[in-house]
Amino acid sequence: MPDPIRWMSTSEAADYLGVNTRTLYRLIDEGDLPAYKLGRVIRLQEGDVLAFVERARIKPGALEHLYPLPAKSEA
Repeated sequence: MPDPIRWMSTSEAADYLGVNTRTLYRLIDEGDLPAYKLGRVIRLQEGDVLAFVERARIKPGALEHLYPLPAKSEA
């Protein structure tokens, strides 16, 4: 039997991600984070939230543009 789905409320997911609920709704609306409307409430699968975090991981060397190399001194 497959593992049962662990559902998260929007406030749980927002707290887990460290964002406010407005940001969470934007991520859902833009298609970055899957969500489900169950009756009158929106729920997220815990696995989808964890996968979103993993996709957001920064690869080493991806931020080189944020720290420019020192200027070469003219001799």
